[in-house]
Amino acid sequence: MKDHPAYPFQHPTDAMILEVFRLNGALIAAGDELVKPLGLTSARWQVMGSVAQGRGESPVAQLARNMGLARQSVQRVVDDLVAAGIFELAPNPNHKRAKLVRFTPDGMALFDKATALWAPFAEALAAEAEPGELARFTDLLARLRARLEHGPNHGGET
Repeated sequence: MKDHPAYPFQHPTDAMILEVFRLNGALIAAGDELVKPLGLTSARWQVMGSVAQGRGESPVAQLARNMGLARQSVQRVVDDLVAAGIFELAPNPNHKRAKLVRFTPDGMALFDKATALWAPFAEALAAEAEPGELARFTDLLARLRARLEHGPNHGGET
Protein backbone atom coordinates (compact mmCIF):
# COMPACT_ATOMS: atom_id res chain seq x y z
CA MET A 1 0.00 0.00 0.00
CA LYS A 2 2.87 2.41 0.74
CA ASP A 3 4.01 2.21 -2.87
CA HIS A 4 0.60 3.23 -4.16
CA PRO A 5 0.83 6.74 -5.68
CA ALA A 6 -2.27 7.88 -3.80
CA TYR A 7 -0.86 6.90 -0.40
CA PRO A 8 -1.14 9.99 1.80
CA PHE A 9 1.95 11.86 2.91
CA GLN A 10 4.37 10.38 0.39
CA HIS A 11 4.81 13.73 -1.32
CA PRO A 12 7.16 16.15 0.50
CA THR A 13 4.44 18.82 0.42
CA ASP A 14 2.07 16.50 2.29
CA ALA A 15 4.65 15.84 4.98
CA MET A 16 5.36 19.56 5.34
CA ILE A 17 1.67 20.44 5.63
CA LEU A 18 1.16 17.75 8.27
CA GLU A 19 4.11 19.18 10.20
CA VAL A 20 2.62 22.71 9.93
CA PHE A 21 -0.65 21.36 11.39
CA ARG A 22 1.31 19.74 14.23
CA LEU A 23 3.28 22.95 14.76
CA ASN A 24 0.04 24.93 14.97
CA GLY A 25 -1.30 22.56 17.63
CA ALA A 26 1.95 22.74 19.58
CA LEU A 27 1.99 26.54 19.38
CA ILE A 28 -1.58 26.76 20.67
CA ALA A 29 -0.82 24.40 23.56
CA ALA A 30 2.44 26.19 24.44
CA GLY A 31 0.74 29.59 24.13
CA ASP A 32 -2.12 28.53 26.38
CA GLU A 33 0.37 27.39 29.02
CA LEU A 34 2.52 30.51 28.66
CA VAL A 35 -0.26 33.09 29.06
CA LYS A 36 -2.53 31.15 31.44
CA PRO A 37 -1.05 32.96 34.49
CA LEU A 38 -2.22 36.22 32.88
CA GLY A 39 -5.79 34.92 32.50
CA LEU A 40 -5.42 34.61 28.72
CA THR A 41 -5.75 31.86 26.14
CA SER A 42 -3.85 31.51 22.88
CA ALA A 43 -6.97 32.62 20.99
CA ARG A 44 -7.26 35.84 22.98
CA TRP A 45 -3.52 36.45 22.83
CA GLN A 46 -3.52 35.90 19.05
CA VAL A 47 -6.25 38.50 18.56
CA MET A 48 -4.38 40.87 20.87
CA GLY A 49 -1.30 40.39 18.69
CA SER A 50 -3.29 41.22 15.58
CA VAL A 51 -4.60 44.41 17.21
CA ALA A 52 -1.04 45.34 18.23
CA GLN A 53 0.21 44.68 14.70
CA GLY A 54 -2.58 46.86 13.28
CA ARG A 55 -1.75 49.60 15.80
CA GLY A 56 -5.42 49.96 16.72
CA GLU A 57 -6.39 51.03 13.22
CA SER A 58 -8.18 47.84 12.14
CA PRO A 59 -11.80 46.73 12.34
CA VAL A 60 -12.64 43.10 13.17
CA ALA A 61 -12.90 42.06 9.51
CA GLN A 62 -9.34 43.23 8.82
CA LEU A 63 -8.02 41.55 11.97
CA ALA A 64 -9.63 38.30 10.85
CA ARG A 65 -8.16 38.55 7.33
CA ASN A 66 -4.70 39.22 8.78
CA MET A 67 -4.97 36.09 10.93
CA GLY A 68 -6.58 33.91 8.26
CA LEU A 69 -9.61 33.31 10.49
CA ALA A 70 -13.36 33.73 10.13
CA ARG A 71 -14.65 37.18 11.05
CA GLN A 72 -17.29 35.67 13.33
CA SER A 73 -14.76 33.84 15.49
CA VAL A 74 -12.59 36.93 15.83
CA GLN A 75 -15.69 39.01 16.63
CA ARG A 76 -16.53 36.69 19.55
CA VAL A 77 -13.04 37.07 20.99
CA VAL A 78 -13.08 40.85 20.48
CA ASP A 79 -16.47 41.07 22.22
CA ASP A 80 -15.09 39.07 25.16
CA LEU A 81 -12.01 41.29 25.39
CA VAL A 82 -14.10 44.46 25.19
CA ALA A 83 -16.25 43.12 28.06
CA ALA A 84 -13.06 42.34 30.00
CA GLY A 85 -11.77 45.91 29.55
CA ILE A 86 -8.82 44.85 27.40
CA PHE A 87 -10.11 46.38 24.15
CA GLU A 88 -12.26 49.35 23.32
CA LEU A 89 -14.05 50.14 20.08
CA ALA A 90 -13.37 53.47 18.41
CA PRO A 91 -15.09 55.25 15.54
CA ASN A 92 -13.78 54.35 12.10
CA PRO A 93 -13.48 57.34 9.76
CA ASN A 94 -13.72 54.96 6.77
CA HIS A 95 -16.80 53.01 7.85
CA LYS A 96 -19.64 54.02 10.16
CA ARG A 97 -20.46 50.54 11.47
CA ALA A 98 -17.05 48.78 11.44
CA LYS A 99 -15.47 50.13 14.61
CA LEU A 100 -11.70 50.12 15.12
CA VAL A 101 -10.42 47.71 17.78
CA ARG A 102 -7.94 49.30 20.18
CA PHE A 103 -6.26 48.40 23.44
CA THR A 104 -7.31 50.05 26.65
CA PRO A 105 -4.37 51.07 28.86
CA ASP A 106 -4.95 47.94 30.98
CA GLY A 107 -5.12 45.82 27.84
CA MET A 108 -1.85 47.22 26.53
CA ALA A 109 -0.19 46.50 29.87
CA LEU A 110 -1.49 42.92 29.71
CA PHE A 111 -0.22 42.50 26.16
CA ASP A 112 3.19 43.84 27.23
CA LYS A 113 3.30 41.22 30.00
CA ALA A 114 2.45 38.44 27.54
CA THR A 115 5.12 39.72 25.15
CA ALA A 116 7.71 39.69 27.95
CA LEU A 117 6.83 36.05 28.69
CA TRP A 118 7.06 35.18 25.00
CA ALA A 119 10.40 36.86 24.20
CA PRO A 120 12.73 34.28 25.81
CA PHE A 121 10.60 31.46 24.42
CA ALA A 122 10.87 32.93 20.92
CA GLU A 123 14.65 33.22 21.30
CA ALA A 124 14.88 29.57 22.32
CA LEU A 125 12.86 28.55 19.25
CA ALA A 126 14.99 30.73 16.99
CA ALA A 127 18.11 29.02 18.32
CA GLU A 128 16.90 25.83 16.58
CA ALA A 129 17.43 27.44 13.15
CA GLU A 130 20.52 28.21 11.11
CA PRO A 131 21.18 31.87 10.20
CA GLY A 132 18.66 32.97 7.57
CA GLU A 133 16.66 29.75 7.81
CA LEU A 134 13.67 31.29 9.60
CA ALA A 135 13.44 34.12 7.06
CA ARG A 136 13.59 31.64 4.17
CA PHE A 137 10.97 29.41 5.75
CA THR A 138 8.70 32.38 6.49
CA ASP A 139 9.02 33.43 2.85
CA LEU A 140 8.16 29.90 1.69
CA LEU A 141 5.10 29.76 3.95
CA ALA A 142 3.94 33.16 2.65
CA ARG A 143 4.28 31.98 -0.96
CA LEU A 144 2.38 28.77 -0.22
CA ARG A 145 -0.37 30.72 1.56
CA ALA A 146 -0.65 33.15 -1.37
CA ARG A 147 -0.98 30.23 -3.78
CA LEU A 148 -3.69 28.65 -1.64
CA GLU A 149 -5.58 31.93 -1.33
CA HIS A 150 -6.03 31.87 -5.10
CA GLY A 151 -7.99 28.64 -4.69
CA PRO A 152 -7.28 24.94 -5.18
CA ASN A 153 -7.63 25.12 -8.97
CA HIS A 154 -4.55 27.33 -9.19
CA GLY A 155 -2.20 24.86 -7.50
CA GLY A 156 -0.62 23.60 -10.72
CA GLU A 157 -0.07 26.99 -12.36
CA THR A 158 3.14 28.97 -12.19
